[in-house]
Amino acid sequence: MSEVTRRHKEKAPTRLGFAVIVCSTSRYQKLIVEEKVEDESGDLIAELLKQHGHTVIFRKVVSDDESLIKKNLKEALRLQDVDAVVLCGGTGISPSDVTIETVKPLLRKELHGFGEIFRWLSYQTIGSAAVMTRAVAGVMEGKGVFCIPGSPQAVKLCLEKLIIPEIGHIIHHAKEC
Repeated sequence: MSEVTRRHKEKAPTRLGFAVIVCSTSRYQKLIVEEKVEDESGDLIAELLKQHGHTVIFRKVVSDDESLIKKNLKEALRLQDVDAVVLCGGTGISPSDVTIETVKPLLRKELHGFGEIFRWLSYQTIGSAAVMTRAVAGVMEGKGVFCIPGSPQAVKLCLEKLIIPEIGHIIHHAKEC
């Protein structure tokens, strides 16, 4: 790590507030009819963040629907205690996967290396199937926004290797005046 990066990380906040939005039509439909919903990936995100001293302020399950994703993202970003939003799921290549197409145009600045490094890390784990791995990150309204795949393995990899190690540094820069 460079000396400049080390100094920036020293100034970075270490306790942050997160919003977690799980984009899953099947889980959302179960919620609508008041069925029990298993949300392994959402639970894993919340647990990993908590283990590292962060707090989940806002948590929702939404359908793979552009208007619901936008509405909940904007609601989360309006919350003063939310520093970052993790959107999980809806990043695949099927026609119903719309998370990235919904969020990417809203980003003020995109962090191109996020998706690139995540695919490289995924390739080391799952091989050539990583070419179908889609992830995007950036900042908007001084907050970090991350769109990650919905599988528990992808969640664990992404949070442990990318989001948690860099979130304070990202927020430090995103909030600069």
